[in-house]
Amino acid sequence: MMSVARLRDRKVRPGITVLLDDSIKLVAGKRVALVTNHTGVDEKGRRSIDLLFADPRAQQAGVRLVKLFAPEHGATGSADREDLADETDAKTALPIYSLYQRRTMAPPDSLLRDVDVLVVDLQDIGTRTWTYVGVVLYAMQAGERRGIPVVVLDRPNPLSGAYTEGPLLDSALANPAYPTATGTMNGFALYPMPLRHGLTMGELARLFVGQFKMNTRLTVVPMRNWRRTMWFDDTELPWVKPSPNMPNLTSAIFYPALVPFESSNVSVGRGTGEPFQRIGAPWFRADSLVRLLEDLSLTGVKFKVDRFTPQNPGDGKYAGKAIPGIRLELLDRERVQPARIGAALLWALTRVHRDSLRLTPAGFDQRMGSTRVREALQGGADPDAVLDRVLPNVIAFEKDVRRYHLYR
Repeated sequence: MMSVARLRDRKVRPGITVLLDDSIKLVAGKRVALVTNHTGVDEKGRRSIDLLFADPRAQQAGVRLVKLFAPEHGATGSADREDLADETDAKTALPIYSLYQRRTMAPPDSLLRDVDVLVVDLQDIGTRTWTYVGVVLYAMQAGERRGIPVVVLDRPNPLSGAYTEGPLLDSALANPAYPTATGTMNGFALYPMPLRHGLTMGELARLFVGQFKMNTRLTVVPMRNWRRTMWFDDTELPWVKPSPNMPNLTSAIFYPALVPFESSNVSVGRGTGEPFQRIGAPWFRADSLVRLLEDLSLTGVKFKVDRFTPQNPGDGKYAGKAIPGIRLELLDRERVQPARIGAALLWALTRVHRDSLRLTPAGFDQRMGSTRVREALQGGADPDAVLDRVLPNVIAFEKDVRRYHLYR
């Protein structure tokens, strides 16, 4: 029976806390490999690494944390480059094996021979293009291959679980295959879901098992007290930058709008204090672009002429140059629709800067989700009409995935 103290505690508790409080049997007496990084913390900011390594509850249960795996950006979330090397955790002296070389990798079979259970504790960002989700899928595939159970410790969707929007990833662009040294998978173009999917990491794991008919022995340890209407700052959990370019919730909200432009000659504000809240290039006619965008009357956002100087940007775009651009100002997060903002930006940039804008079509389409949508916008089609055409697929997805929901 739940204690009176527990009944009074209505604060959100992440999966790591629930594991130690209620579900330690899942890892009791086991040799554990933990897939995590700096985002794997409890509500007090304590690392999941330290809790599984030395917390009395874990020690009493005979948990043996034997190795760590880290995704893109490394164990501390500070690296903004490829080919990350293996490390050693300074506090526990455990080895940290990198799962990010030229692309996102799976935990190698050779490193799982002395492992009884794979535990995953990573923060998702609520957008289809996040490579940590690829790490979860690949870890489940590795567990399936080796017959090792996988435990996913759930965390909030920072953008809430109440909204789903944007083009579904075209199935021709999706590649959920187990990553190999010679493969072309990238860790983020995995499954035909909307740009903003509305699910938690644990729910995504359940979706993958169900939709890919995996035989992984998956257990999701759910959060306590999380509700779908909650944005991250409603949870009272500490915001830990999920990547070097995700300093706050506002950047996370606009990330779905600007992430396709990673595959272009446009800066998305990397190397500034407000990445994914700005967009610019030396050839921008910002006044003209802002007038076009404001005429569209997009909800929840205002566009302002801006000028910014990227300093040591991870994407290498326009380093040290003061460039004209646009700043996205959040007015109402309950009404803002980032996917429509991204579509409007592509439409406006094509109209004003057709000869200057350069896209890498494959990367842009994998992020936006659809070659057809991109081509329509570049052809001058009304951005609202283009996204309205994909809306029935978004609604169908939203209804279909309710069977994987863990929260109301």
